[in-house]
Amino acid sequence: MIMDGGNADAGKMDEIALIGRRTGLINRRSFLVGSAAGVGALGLAGCTTDGMSLAEASKIYGPVPEEKFPIPAVDVSKVDPKYYRRTVRYETKEAPGTIIVDPGNYYVYRVEDDGSATRYGANVGRDGFRWSGDAYIGRKAEWATWTPPKEMIKRQPEAAKYARGMPGGLENPLGARTLYLYQNGAYTLYTIYASSDPESIGNGITSGCVGLLSQDMMHLYSRTPVKTKVVVLPA
Repeated sequence: MIMDGGNADAGKMDEIALIGRRTGLINRRSFLVGSAAGVGALGLAGCTTDGMSLAEASKIYGPVPEEKFPIPAVDVSKVDPKYYRRTVRYETKEAPGTIIVDPGNYYVYRVEDDGSATRYGANVGRDGFRWSGDAYIGRKAEWATWTPPKEMIKRQPEAAKYARGMPGGLENPLGARTLYLYQNGAYTLYTIYASSDPESIGNGITSGCVGLLSQDMMHLYSRTPVKTKVVVLPA
């Protein structure tokens, strides 16, 4: 598919597959994005601290009414508690601020400066679409436009109505925030994006993109400047 955060240099990307439960014409659980060549990444390890209660999670994942498109609360009962956002001890040589994706365990880490990391539950690429390597955040977007590629429109004619772009909004596959991954000055076609589907967390459903719950994605996005390093570990 093509993702456009309002800039003319939007990259061409793969499709949204119709997998599982649909949400209107666009199924946010099955957000698929194109492929890129993988390169090596450092192996890292993390250990958790105590978890949080359902009541605490309900506060963290509560509604965000002040957004351009008000974000509803997450039904946290549909998320395995191990995927709730939390601070964990994390041993790594990577600098504070680095984002580390662990697709094998469905986690995304933001390295902190005290031997810990903020850990988020994620959805990741399905079998055959996972990749690993180093990248960096080349650009960011809020409520980005999504445009299906011609390949998707050919297979799924109902997507033709968005041939000129689907405006940002709650039904848009990119969600409230998008971080675009680059390598060597080029867009990799991969993103870290916001998902409104709690049942997608802890599953491999995409063609390589990584999705966080909207509230988690906004939390990460606000702390992630352009040029931030991203390490994607082997699955």
